[in-house]
Amino acid sequence: MGLPEIAAGLEVTAEQRDRGVASVDATEAGLAERLAPYAAELPCSAAEAATVVERYAAGGDVATAARAAGLAPVTGAKALHLLGEPVHPLGPTGRAVVRDWLDAECTRAEAMALTGAGTTEFALAAFVETHDPIPGARDALEGALAPEGDAAVAKRESLGAAIGDGE
Repeated sequence: MGLPEIAAGLEVTAEQRDRGVASVDATEAGLAERLAPYAAELPCSAAEAATVVERYAAGGDVATAARAAGLAPVTGAKALHLLGEPVHPLGPTGRAVVRDWLDAECTRAEAMALTGAGTTEFALAAFVETHDPIPGARDALEGALAPEGDAAVAKRESLGAAIGDGE
């Protein structure tokens, strides 16, 4: 069987229909109410976490979202991480260095020098490496966070600049 037989009956169109992205939020409770069961494990109140998530989902960077909730940017980043949003300030190599430091394979000064991270950025990286997201919390965000896309990637890339050095 040759290519002409395989392709027989196939049609080529000049354009595709843009169907958009379907989004359904079947939740009846507000975001703060859905986050209330996780408030004890968050570094802020459920209402503050809801504000951070909403502003972050609307396209704001972590620092802007946290400040809208009256929080320090690093606290907003911690809340997002605990809710299941990937906000690690370091790349894969930096993460490995932080894990080495946590395993006592190098000093903190060496780890910071190898990662090139500032004090605040390094502290956030250590927090992310030592704290798993809260089980089930991501489900509470249903409909609040947009799916992974260009905006989400841009937000993660701006994370390091958003929290600054803190000194």
